[in-house]
Amino acid sequence: MAKSVMVAYALWAAGGPLGLHHLYLGRDSHALLWMLTLGGFGFGWVREFLRIPAYVGEANQDAEKGRKRPPTMAPPPVGPVRFAGQVCVGIYFGTVALIGLNSLNFFYLIVLPLCVGAGVHLVSSVGQQTSDLQKTMTTCLITSSLFYGSTLSPLPISLAASVTAAQHRKFKPTQRLESKQELGPRLFRLGLAWLAFSAPLGYCIFHNTTATLYYLSDCVAALLDIFWFLPWLRSVVEYILLMPYRILCVFTGGGYYEEAWRKVLEILLREYTEKEKEALKVLSLQPEASLEEITHSYRELAKTWHPDHNPGKDAEAMFVKIHEAYEILLRRHKPHRFR
Repeated sequence: MAKSVMVAYALWAAGGPLGLHHLYLGRDSHALLWMLTLGGFGFGWVREFLRIPAYVGEANQDAEKGRKRPPTMAPPPVGPVRFAGQVCVGIYFGTVALIGLNSLNFFYLIVLPLCVGAGVHLVSSVGQQTSDLQKTMTTCLITSSLFYGSTLSPLPISLAASVTAAQHRKFKPTQRLESKQELGPRLFRLGLAWLAFSAPLGYCIFHNTTATLYYLSDCVAALLDIFWFLPWLRSVVEYILLMPYRILCVFTGGGYYEEAWRKVLEILLREYTEKEKEALKVLSLQPEASLEEITHSYRELAKTWHPDHNPGKDAEAMFVKIHEAYEILLRRHKPHRFR
């Protein structure tokens, strides 16, 4: 049965961010991607307003009896939008894994790269194209070992996997009409995939909210620290990160919601992390301590606990702990040096 452009547009308007129109057109990979990213973080859903007629045309062509895609050895063209989507979704899947699955054994060696690779391959499989899953995953596993333990490791892993997926892109094999499954089994598979993605994240958010916010704080701090040598660029990045709060203030006009968002954003961008709080205790400092006070306390304690001046058994371990605490607090104050 031929697909209707009007029906596709109606489903796009009613449940586009959840992929209803893609489900209607038989684009299950695209539907799953939209379910997990809420319409490609909103941007993909808006962009599809002009793409729906082409999607309907592809669905109707694939549904014609006996139609086969012309055999060709040439790979599909490289799309910058698809490549950018692979990188973004790979980072997104990796971040979700860091939040919800970081307590698993061999997380940075196996779990994280597999999650990033799954996100990249999901975007690669949208529409009539796909890529070599085995090579994409192999690239993720190799790259993850080079950035083991890094908070920002999903970025290089996703970039490497996206390049590999683009190099091994290909058309999907033609699917016969009689092999296409009914809606029930398709929904069942999509539901399992959505549950597998959302269950660890949901558990972490509702049962470990504090740790989740502290991890997000570490990510934001690491991102802002990249621009410590360009204060104006750091301010621009921080302004962008605060954009949801500013937009919310415009729509709500303040009140409870504004105050709730303010508290969350203060945790994400202003409050000390657990490591920083522990570092303050080691150096016997208050949260409002300045960089000069931190340096002074570090020097005094370093003199006291230096193994050359302190023959105690725990002197060396305490000296290392003091130095690590100073490095943690120094990283926090580094962006403010050039303001």
